[in-house]
Amino acid sequence: MRTPQACDGQQTVCLNPATGDVVGYSRVNTPEEAREALRRARVAQPAWAALPLAERVRYILRLRDYLVDHTDAVSMIVSQEVGKTRIEALATEILPSALATDYYAKNAWRFLKPRKVRNGSLLFLNKRSRIYRVPFGVIGIIAPWNYPLGIPMHEMVPALLAGNTVIFKAAPETQMVGRTIEAMIQSAGLPEGVFAHLNLPGAVAGRILLEPDHHVNKLFFTGSVAVGKILMAQAAETLTPVSLELGGNDPMLVCPDANLERAVNGAIWAGLQNSGQSCGGVERIYVHQNVYEPFIQRLKQRVETLRQGADARHNVDIGAMCTERQIKIIQRQVADALTKGAAVLAQVRIDSAHANANFYPVTVLVNVDHSMDLMRQETFGPVLGVMKVQDMEQAVALANDSSLGLTGSVWSNDTAAALRLGRRIQAGVITINDHLLTHGMAETPWGGFKESGIGRSHGALGFGEMTQPQVVTTELLPFARRNLFWHPYDASLYEGLKGALRLLHGHGFGERWRGLLRFIRLIPRLFKD
Repeated sequence: MRTPQACDGQQTVCLNPATGDVVGYSRVNTPEEAREALRRARVAQPAWAALPLAERVRYILRLRDYLVDHTDAVSMIVSQEVGKTRIEALATEILPSALATDYYAKNAWRFLKPRKVRNGSLLFLNKRSRIYRVPFGVIGIIAPWNYPLGIPMHEMVPALLAGNTVIFKAAPETQMVGRTIEAMIQSAGLPEGVFAHLNLPGAVAGRILLEPDHHVNKLFFTGSVAVGKILMAQAAETLTPVSLELGGNDPMLVCPDANLERAVNGAIWAGLQNSGQSCGGVERIYVHQNVYEPFIQRLKQRVETLRQGADARHNVDIGAMCTERQIKIIQRQVADALTKGAAVLAQVRIDSAHANANFYPVTVLVNVDHSMDLMRQETFGPVLGVMKVQDMEQAVALANDSSLGLTGSVWSNDTAAALRLGRRIQAGVITINDHLLTHGMAETPWGGFKESGIGRSHGALGFGEMTQPQVVTTELLPFARRNLFWHPYDASLYEGLKGALRLLHGHGFGERWRGLLRFIRLIPRLFKD
């Protein structure tokens, strides 16, 4: 089994988890270099933000073109470092990244356009307000290893388009993907200091990016709940805003009228692609008792036809797991479930040629319940737990019996009923008769409830995370000497303001009319010395 290691503190050796082969080497940065990158980013940011949006868009669209022109090379490096198949690298990372880049570039003007604020009261008819979107400054992005291209692209591109500069830290397991992103940025010709890629241990990077004297203006982190809480505590010292996309333990609810063929195929793809290493992938399946037996029969048949191994010629369905550490977690969860009464419904056989690589056999467990870690904790691997429920009320209750709430799905031929059921699931993303795919849809916000995180990526909400709202209010009567309620104070001012209150909210026409008469007596105050 393989885990990337730093050699003498100078470089990270990047290994293929499916074969153990060396993919490449990535130099480790020093803390001083990281601080210097932060300094350069801060210096470069005002000029970058001052560029016309159309010019920033031209730079960013070159990233899309790079992905189109280098599809094979990029899919290969993603596959080699993560262990996923090249089809998955293309379908879930490169294609969504290109689509997202195009989407944000074409819609940035709309997201950044100043917005008029509708007047809220007759008392302030002389005021006009607009909300402007202001870039934070320097954005820090700490990316995960499971989608090392697809996830950070949804943060880097909006950040840059909004006028921020970016400090990007790729995971140690996927440094060559990080270097590929760096090459893509260099190919686009972005000005010096606008983007920097750092190779640092996670704890070191988090500390440096949040240091009181030279911290980033906002931090985006995708990873575990435990690390997210540590970073949030560090950020609190300087009130640095954070956006956290953390774990998921996603439920799939199969109703008695579901299309079982689609539901089984959806469970296999959303639960097992990328070897189950998806925060928003299917992990817990709750099936109505009326269709439980046919569902698990179909699931067993399909799973046992899956091909798992090293991807050579697009001839496997499930690849390797990225880290040995994650395999040990899965082994522990499955052992706990089996000890407590679970049974193996189906399991893929791993060829003996892969015995020393990072493969965990696709496994489906039945007779599971919520006493098992498998159903209570995030299962970041190719393992599915299937549980029979008496009715969909029980399914919703079990779905919500979790500290996590990233996504969930409902499978039914009655879309309206499924929508009502799905809205009761405590999760940030709900899909009907599908699962996980909205992460590839740039327009749909992505993020979770409870301990699954804070903030959103993707779409208008995600783009909004890259800016701060600034309201600007102007005066239509700048020639007036004062506002009605300014000094000097006297009894007539009190009565006039009380009249305004009666005019706006009095009981009946008579009270409002008397309020108007008192209020208009104040008007001359606007123009008196």
